[in-house]
Amino acid sequence: MTTPVRAALYLRVSTGRQAENDLSIPDQRRQAKGYCTSRGWEIVADYVEPGVSATDDKRPEFQRMIDATTTKPPAFDVIVVHSFSRFFRDQFQLEFYVRRLAKSGVRLVSITQKLGDDPMSNMIRQIMALFDEYQSKENAKHTLRAMKENARQGFWNGSLPPIGYRIVEATEQRGHRIKKTLEIDPIQAETVRLIFRLAREGDGTLGPMGVKKITKHLNATGIRTRDGGRWGIGAVHKVLTRTTYTGRHRFNTRFWKTRERKPDTEVVEMAVPPIVEASEFEAVQALLKTRSPALPAPRIVSGPTLLTGIPKPDRARPVAWAAPSRWRSSTASWLTTSSNGFCNPNVSRKSCRVFSNAGRNVPSAEQRISPNCASARPKPTPNLSGSTTRSRTASPISRTRC
Repeated sequence: MTTPVRAALYLRVSTGRQAENDLSIPDQRRQAKGYCTSRGWEIVADYVEPGVSATDDKRPEFQRMIDATTTKPPAFDVIVVHSFSRFFRDQFQLEFYVRRLAKSGVRLVSITQKLGDDPMSNMIRQIMALFDEYQSKENAKHTLRAMKENARQGFWNGSLPPIGYRIVEATEQRGHRIKKTLEIDPIQAETVRLIFRLAREGDGTLGPMGVKKITKHLNATGIRTRDGGRWGIGAVHKVLTRTTYTGRHRFNTRFWKTRERKPDTEVVEMAVPPIVEASEFEAVQALLKTRSPALPAPRIVSGPTLLTGIPKPDRARPVAWAAPSRWRSSTASWLTTSSNGFCNPNVSRKSCRVFSNAGRNVPSAEQRISPNCASARPKPTPNLSGSTTRSRTASPISRTRC
């Protein structure tokens, strides 16, 4: 008797609204169960992904399913999906995981796109994946276009509002959807005004405060965020640099995947009730700019030393080295700026110091040769053979200047 094929169901919808309607996932499960029953397959697991995009693999249930296939032996033999777009909407990622599953002996089967294992079926699957990827990008483009127009008209597109504001339903209703706008939250708005006042004037004792001092002041006085947590430096800096509080909320400023900034032509400004005056906001920005760590310090700009902070040391060239005091013995110690014991021509006369050690062949003060030091050459001494050689004997001296 042959063992039945073990199947796992993967069910997914792209948005949370589709998951709330509770229509697509039950239909996918019903069709997948009927498909497996007609073939005598045994369903051993099902993985449900409600409201997650298939443009990448950052899906908890998807990763749990892939991990189950990498065990030895795999937990199931086939993965059943309603269509390949439920598995992935990225052609490269789809092929990558199909081949990864194949190495573990697991197949991917679509109940609405029946394909085999021959080269023609593989090519058709790749073409279908390209169309799925194109459709996903087109849908994202049209959705973003509609959201930008919604923001231009002063309506809130969703997500958590900035601190100091709250979401309310607008009086205007278009179709079956109720539009939403932002209004000032009186309690949190006072916290925002306090942060700007501390940055511009301070608490009356030390003058204007920086971001760190403002954060410490808020936490020390018991002022909490809207969630009841402690303030952080990033949250305070975001409040001080957000143009929303002047009545101009910027929408579509970053790419949602890479978090990189978009060009200004892609950014849309939405009108919201202002919390602080524009002049106060600009004054705070000027103060923040003077405190920016990217700016040169005043000691560098107005200091007496030229080129401070500009030259960089050449690590490929030898530099003067100072021996720690614990290395120096009462007998003798040595310090040299190069391996042969001669003074380094790249350092000044005052920095050129040599310590001699009787146990090492280090030239003495009279034997050193350096462009920056005294040009005293070692005297030749006769040897037993009658020829002359230069003396390499070092006299034990301590800390001789060139």
